[in-house]
Amino acid sequence: MAEYVKVAVDAMGGDNAPGEIVKGAVEAIQAEKKIKVYLIGKEEQIKAELSRYTYPEEQVEVVNATEVIAMAEPPVAAIRSKKDSSIVKGLYMVREGRCDAFVSAGSTGAVLAGGQVIVGRSKGVERPPLAPLIPTEKGASLLIDCGANVDAKPSQLVQFAKMGSIYMENVMGIKNPRVGIVNIGAEEEKGNALVKETFPMLKECSDINFIGSIEARDIPAGAADVVVCEAFVGNVVLKLYEGVGATLIKKVKGGMMVNLRSKIGALLVKPALKQTLKAFDLEQYGGAPLLGLKGLVVKTHGSSKAVEIKNTILQCVTFKEQDINGKIRKVISGTAE
Repeated sequence: MAEYVKVAVDAMGGDNAPGEIVKGAVEAIQAEKKIKVYLIGKEEQIKAELSRYTYPEEQVEVVNATEVIAMAEPPVAAIRSKKDSSIVKGLYMVREGRCDAFVSAGSTGAVLAGGQVIVGRSKGVERPPLAPLIPTEKGASLLIDCGANVDAKPSQLVQFAKMGSIYMENVMGIKNPRVGIVNIGAEEEKGNALVKETFPMLKECSDINFIGSIEARDIPAGAADVVVCEAFVGNVVLKLYEGVGATLIKKVKGGMMVNLRSKIGALLVKPALKQTLKAFDLEQYGGAPLLGLKGLVVKTHGSSKAVEIKNTILQCVTFKEQDINGKIRKVISGTAE
């Protein structure tokens, strides 16, 4: 039996904890025998949820944590004061090498702060970016950064581009991924001071496939495989993506129920439509890794259901097998150590 990929999961984080978190973890180990999940949180609650399922018990371990970091708590203060919280315990399990990855749908601020303070940045990495996969017409693109570094510097955006390229090539299998920087026009002279300063630096990078500026409307069309921006822009793009997607689906479904003719048409197109809409479902891509740390930390949506938790846990296997942390460390610092 091959060695397990060990994933620590914050069972208390998110709007649907612990029920959906535990369900997603069970579905992940049912789908992949090489994963062992450590569910961290209030032991009695976790075990009560686990009792609902049949699963290979050797692939699950419950780790008791008496405290929970709430979404509204100041992140740094919470990390320092709540040492027995599910987030802090999970991050320490990665830091100490007891787990290969940590997954949480809990407080974004606490996960980001704890990732840097507890797990630590890889050598040479200035700032770790949060990088979710987003659906496009051509498959998926990596949006980097979407929430970790609101006031990034040009040198940091260059690192984001390099880390994103490594991720897309090794995790998603895209050779020579196209890198674009989010801008208000395609011309090189356009943009704010950050974009104008970063653009020529990206052009000079021989180890990435920089294609220039891309406008927000080009992102859903799949104009770039790695979409580079600072976190304010990235978060706006991500939230608009989610909102427009949900609104369009609601409108399409409503339009199909207008009259008898539309209802008959809906029955005919339902299978094809369901398949098409599935391609634009963010949940299927799992969570957003915080790239550039010494270990893998993945943040999922606070509203995550079981399917997103499952896919996030499965994502950790590829991350470990492809040694993404090692490859990033080698490129950013110039050394494999």
